[in-house]
Amino acid sequence: MNKSAINPMPQFFDRYINLVEDIDIFEAFDQHTPDNIYAETTKLTELQDRAYAQGKWTVKDILQHVIDNERIMAYRAMRFSRNDKTILPGYDEELLAANTMASQRSIQDLLQEFNQVRQSTISLYKSMSGEMMLRSGFAYKSDISALALGFVIIGHPVHHMRVIRERYFPLL
Repeated sequence: MNKSAINPMPQFFDRYINLVEDIDIFEAFDQHTPDNIYAETTKLTELQDRAYAQGKWTVKDILQHVIDNERIMAYRAMRFSRNDKTILPGYDEELLAANTMASQRSIQDLLQEFNQVRQSTISLYKSMSGEMMLRSGFAYKSDISALALGFVIIGHPVHHMRVIRERYFPLL
């Protein structure tokens, strides 16, 4: 299913969805792999424990956040695709970030985990029919379909890599 099948476009989440082309979700997964998005591993490794300002996340923290977010969005997509209409809460990204071991891990280790999580996400989406992808539910103040959540999953790390390029790479 293509991104253009998302209707309505969910507010807040559209900032991530709109970073992905209007292509089939599986083509988007193929084009936007963790290794493609975060291909500049030498620079990421040089920056791994640095932040561009006091109180901001390190590159390792960002990678852990992207991994955590993908797990949460995939869980929501699974629930909605299976017709679960339970309203799902948002989550506190700062709380999650404060309670990880990202600082004790390497960039390579985080990217390996990200790739494993992504493979699991793709398997989840392969288990859905088109009808299931169009089913929606309510999460974080927004009515959102499983399909839209898939494009959020793809676009969210693209957004964070843009932030890394804009705010972290100048530190090198």
